[in-house]
Order: sequence, then structure tokens, then C-alpha cells
Amino acid sequence: MGNCCASSPKTYEGGPAPPGNPKKPKPNPFSIDYNRGPSSVGKIAVLSDPTGHDIGAFYDLGRELGRGEFGITYLCIEKSTGTKYACKSISKKKLRTQVDIEDVKREVDIMRHLPKHPNIVNLKDTYEDESAVHLVMELCEGGELFDRIVARGHYTERAAAVVTKTIVEVVQMCHRHGVMHRDLKPENFLFGNKKENAPLKAIDFGLSIFFQPGERFNEIVGSPYYMAPEVLRRNYGPEIDIWSAGVILYILLCGVPPFWADTEQGVAQAIIKSVVDFRREPWPIVSDHAKDLVKQMLEPDPKKRLTAQEVLDHPWLRNSKKAPDVSLGETVRSRLQQFAVMNKFKKRALKVIAEHLTIDEVAGIKDLFDKLDLQQKGEITLEELKDGLRKHGHDVTDSDARVLMDAADVDGSGTLDLGEFMAVSIHLQKIENDEHLRKAFAFFDKNDSGFIEIEELSESLANELGPNHEEVLNAIVGDVDTDKDGKISYEEFSNMMKAGTDWRKASRQYSRERFNNLSRNLLQDPALQVAA
Repeated sequence: MGNCCASSPKTYEGGPAPPGNPKKPKPNPFSIDYNRGPSSVGKIAVLSDPTGHDIGAFYDLGRELGRGEFGITYLCIEKSTGTKYACKSISKKKLRTQVDIEDVKREVDIMRHLPKHPNIVNLKDTYEDESAVHLVMELCEGGELFDRIVARGHYTERAAAVVTKTIVEVVQMCHRHGVMHRDLKPENFLFGNKKENAPLKAIDFGLSIFFQPGERFNEIVGSPYYMAPEVLRRNYGPEIDIWSAGVILYILLCGVPPFWADTEQGVAQAIIKSVVDFRREPWPIVSDHAKDLVKQMLEPDPKKRLTAQEVLDHPWLRNSKKAPDVSLGETVRSRLQQFAVMNKFKKRALKVIAEHLTIDEVAGIKDLFDKLDLQQKGEITLEELKDGLRKHGHDVTDSDARVLMDAADVDGSGTLDLGEFMAVSIHLQKIENDEHLRKAFAFFDKNDSGFIEIEELSESLANELGPNHEEVLNAIVGDVDTDKDGKISYEEFSNMMKAGTDWRKASRQYSRERFNNLSRNLLQDPALQVAA
């Protein structure tokens, strides 16, 4: 196949220059470590023209709304009006390289560059002090797209068409103004309020970039399940946003991604092969127009893929109000719900394991906790977790550390106390400690039959299950029960505990570096080079 990775276009400060802007050569991105010591933090100037430097003079920061790799989003109240906003505060301690700084600059530049749009969150103010950059934005209180689907109890083609139309209109607006989003996924869309007719808004442009017609890119960014095949091949343009929107549409109609596997390599291979399955429920009752649009948005050849305008002109979206308003059944909802319950199944097993730790094991975990808690605050941040575990001999990737943090951070504080850290440690040790897993398995295997039966699982998860618990339990057993005998063996239980999280969580937790390395391996695989 030769050199499959296309040459990168020349990059500039803040990414490729926006149309009409002069280009400025970008310095070596790894030439300076901006986080060598506490005294260096205040020396970083990130924004060229912030609204101000003292956000506290104009806004009161309230409770935490969310947390990402670099920043924390808080409820923010304007002192002069009492109006509520969201404030994304990005710690300068996290901005370790020039690349990190340019990413923040570019996010602000793009949000300022895009015109006001009813489906794009509005950036109101920017502040920069010695410790952080603060982005004050429109507050969206209606929750994530998928959360509303689950809460509704049913979903229809017509509802999927309305959502898809909104997402593609956002893509069209971005592309018209020379912006490629690069990270379209359901969790990057929030409803403005809790009303039924609330507007859906794109909220995150952290991976977006300016582009010029014909320009190609080779940096692997985004979330694995929504990546276009040309991203893995490192030669792409704005067409990738249509692919990602097509993945979202597929999920809206059936509840699972079109390219799904239990391993990251399997996900990437499925994306490269680009085989879309319309056989599973509820596809037989989905209209031909809807399936045709999905096919054309998930066209593996970006030159043949529909543009944003062509998607909006498609008969299924052009007549979105006439799309079938018949429920697609409980299939979609229960599939989304089963992922959440599956995670609780694993957490319950971890709790059982914790109860069987020896005194020596508890002492060892506390000693490691104290070593990681560098500031002696009684809590550990994600960065301390990652750095500390590596220093103490645990080979943990960034994405695995996020999975561990998310699984153990019960109170949602974004940090781990000692009790929560226990869960992380157990999660690490369980892969090597078969005895712990057997004790957890025995907890579910009430009748000592050597299998976890559906009745036993139902009893153990009684407090976690909703009204359609039988369907959800059947789905869980169906996923874990690989030999399809209707019950879960110890081997199947062990495999579940050692496997990654569900695709919704994983889509948020993969690191760029990990998928970067994976794509290199895939593109050297002779079996996939024909498809590529």
C-alpha cells in the first residue's frame, strides 16, 4: 500500500488559518513544558484578547456541571442580572505544551468566528487569570440527547429525523464558515431546557479546526465509534462530519452504533470495512427512505458521501414532519438502558470484592493512596492517578485511567477519596487476582450451581432495575452469555469484568494517542489494506 498516511498540510498557530487570515508559522509544539513548576503557571498567556482577567468581579461560580480532560464546567451566575450561564474553567496546570495552549485558543477563535445560530451554544465572555482560562457560555439545562430518548420511553422515525436535521444544519453552518467540527457525537449536543420543544445545541468545539477548500488533515481526533474511515487512514477533510452525523442517525434509529466491537482494534476494523447492518431489530420496520439516507451518509468513499446540503435535501429529511410517527418499539430504549445497568452489575461485583480484601491488601492500597495524594488533600485527581500509577509500576493508559476514575467516582466530584480509590485498585488487581473474582461470582451464584442464572441476577440487582427489567436482564445475559446456554459461567463473568466499558462510556474515554497507535497498526495489516 506504500505510504498510506498523507502528508500533513503546513500547520499554523491555532491550527490552519481561518479563511482570509494571515498565516503565522507554528513553533515546535513540544519544545517547552509549560508546567515545570508552580511559578511558571502565571507566565502562560493563552488568550490574546479576553473580556477580562477577574471573572469573580462579574460572575459567581456555583456547582459543578461537568468535567473533561482539561476543564471543569460550573454553573455561573452573572452578578448584575442574576442570569444563569455555564462557565468552562480550563486549568493552566493542564496546559503542558504549546499544542494544548493552541487547542484552547482555537476553540475560542472558532466559537467567536461562527455566527449566532439557534443550535450552537453561544460564547458570552472569556476571562483569563493566573491559574485558569474561563469561558462563559449559554447554559443548556435540558440534558443530553440520549438521556432524553431513554426518559421518553419510546422513539419514532419522525423524532430521529428532527434531531438529524438539526445536527446536519449545524454541520452545514460550520462548513460554510470554514470550520470542521471533528467530534460530532450525541453527548456534545444538549437540549436548551427541559421543555418538549427545547432547541438542541452543539456545545463543544474543543477538537474543531479551521480548514480551506481542498485542505487535508492527518491528525487522529474524535471518538472511535463516530470516526470516519479516512480519519483512521490519516487523510481527511470536512466530509468526516457527515459520517459522524450518519453514525448518530443509525444509533437514533436502532440504539447501537453501526461499527461496534468489544475491543478498540475491532471497532477500527469494523469502521475500515464499513459494512452497515440493517438486519437487526428494529430495522425491518424502518422506512426505506431512512435506510437510504443512513447508507449515503455512511458511504466509505468521502468523494461519494453526501454533503450537508445534500443530506438536508434528502426526501426523508425534506419531509421530516411526514416521517413515520410509529414507535420503533422498546428495542432502542432498552438497549440504551441495558448499558447503564451493565455498569452497575460490574460495580456491584467490585463492591463484593472490596468486602473480601485482607488487612494487608487494605493497608497496601492506603499506602499507595497516600503516595499519589501529593497535596495531602485526602483526594486524588485524574492527573495524579495517571502519573502516580505509572510511577509505581502499573502500566495504565490514559483511557484506562479515565475508565477507572469514572467507575470509582461514585459522588461525581471528579476526584477519588480513599474509599473510591479502593475500587480503582481492585479493578487493577482483579485482572491478576482470580480469587477475588471467584468470591464476587459466588455472591451472584446464590444456589452454588456454578452459573449465574437470570433469577439470581435479578435478585442481586433488584435496586438497580427499572420497570422493563426482564427485557434488560435478558439483554445483559445475552451479551455476557457467549455460549448462549441462558446463564453466565465463571469464565463469561470473568471476561465481562475484564472487558472495557460500554460503547457510550468508551466513546468519551478513548485517548487520541491510543487510537493513533492503533490506526498505524491497522494500516499495516495486509488483510485491511484492500479495504483501505
